[in-house]
Amino acid sequence: MTGHSDNRALIQTAYEAFHTRDVVALLGTMAEDMQWVHPDGMHDYGLGGTKHGHAGVKEFLAKVPTVLGGMKLHPQEFLESGDRVVVFGVRDVTSKSGHTESLQFVHSWTLRDGKAVRMEDIFDTVLFHRLIES
Repeated sequence: MTGHSDNRALIQTAYEAFHTRDVVALLGTMAEDMQWVHPDGMHDYGLGGTKHGHAGVKEFLAKVPTVLGGMKLHPQEFLESGDRVVVFGVRDVTSKSGHTESLQFVHSWTLRDGKAVRMEDIFDTVLFHRLIES
């Protein structure tokens, strides 16, 4: 392979938009019927379950700063198969009290017609809870 596929490039664009907090650009990588999925173990903080569409993604993104002081994603490895891009990475998460830890994540992206239609965030919810409560 001499270059990145269109799917991988789209997902990299999504991470760049998240990094710069450009919600319009982030949503531009997603289909209108997007499913944004986080572990049910995050329900206590209003972050668990599946959010639907651009409105659901915006709702999720607006909720994050109410429980965290900050977050930076560092995607490290992209694996691609057909309409799926799986990303392994680390996120630096800062609690409201200012404590920061690096936590591993796996993001599974599904694409259709050049847009993301599903993103599932997989991570250790116990560690995340401890950080939020610190």
